[in-house]
Amino acid sequence: MLNKIFFMSKFFGRFKKEEEEPIFDEQVPVWEDRIFWVETLQKIALPVLMNLKKDSLRKNMLLESNSSEGSKFAYLEAFARVFNGIAPWLELGPNESEEGRLREKYIDLTIQAISVAVNPRKNDYMFYNEPKQSLVDMALFAQGLLRSKNQIWLNLPMDVQAKIIDELKNSRLIAPYENHWLLYTSLIEATLLEFTGECDKERLVYAIHKFRDEWYIGDAIYNDGEDFALNYYNSIFIHPMLNDILMVMRKYRLADGEFLDVQLMRSSRLASQLERSISPNGTFPVVGRSMTYRTGVFHTLSQVALLRILPRNIEVAQVRSALTKVLRNLFEGNQNFSNGGWLIMGLNGHQTDIAENDINTGSLYICCSVFLPLGLDSNDPFWSDEFAEWTSLKAWNGHYATIDQPINF
Repeated sequence: MLNKIFFMSKFFGRFKKEEEEPIFDEQVPVWEDRIFWVETLQKIALPVLMNLKKDSLRKNMLLESNSSEGSKFAYLEAFARVFNGIAPWLELGPNESEEGRLREKYIDLTIQAISVAVNPRKNDYMFYNEPKQSLVDMALFAQGLLRSKNQIWLNLPMDVQAKIIDELKNSRLIAPYENHWLLYTSLIEATLLEFTGECDKERLVYAIHKFRDEWYIGDAIYNDGEDFALNYYNSIFIHPMLNDILMVMRKYRLADGEFLDVQLMRSSRLASQLERSISPNGTFPVVGRSMTYRTGVFHTLSQVALLRILPRNIEVAQVRSALTKVLRNLFEGNQNFSNGGWLIMGLNGHQTDIAENDINTGSLYICCSVFLPLGLDSNDPFWSDEFAEWTSLKAWNGHYATIDQPINF
């Protein structure tokens, strides 16, 4: 049936409103958006997962890096970032639909990939405590496990679970920098608390105290340590990790978990800012570090949609429509893929000069964080509501658009 849907979708017309000529006039049947998202997820994730399952990721993955150390952690980056982004989709579990049967295959594929990744006897074993950069993706891997506890963690063999716990505990040897890196250690401890009932509480709460008490600037923006820099790191790392850490802390009734309510409201405000940053043509400002993360800059917008905490003045359909346009710009063609299907360094095309020294091929796969809303069932309004103009499209088309309202908490 799914193949039939893909086939039929090619013959659907694109319609224009007769009474006006909006900047963006290409609309597709609402169900086609989700099909395109799932198809794009597969296009990006399958080479990583399939090669890791076969213990051939290190052998086959195209590796571009501006650093001589890139090859040491690029493979963990690729897998952890793919897994982190697709975990909520996997957590939906299998069902009798075509997509549900596809999810079942990806759940099995991911479980097998993890079993290879943590096995020191395999060529693709990837959990090293050196270099320091490995901490980043140990945390992103742990976050993926939190997001797919029922379908992935609970279905892993017990010996694999035990090895993962050991690897997460071993990461305590890596000292984080005094910035968003503190969230990596905190997230790992939150994962250990969720899966073992125990953690290092000092490492768990230290980052929370820093961001809550010292580094909040206002209007949903945190400093990244003592210094401020204009970039997307609030969306890529800070807000999503604070949210997931605090949800675990709230669950276990830790006192600092009370901060969750305020933090979620701040994330909702940041999501509003991100939605407004998407131009009528589905592009976004190229500012700050890590622009090669592509759709990864919308991590918080996607998470807020998944958690159903979008601001009241933003329709879920306008977020889906905006992100779909961005995804089509970047991934509908093949300009961001090598001939072998691997992501290439750049924002839109092969642009190595836009990549920082710590960027490598594996880093690019954080673009998968945009797929978090696939964790919502296909009947959810995010997917079932008709196309809606996003804020900048409304404004530039001369349609009704609400004012931007900052927050003061």
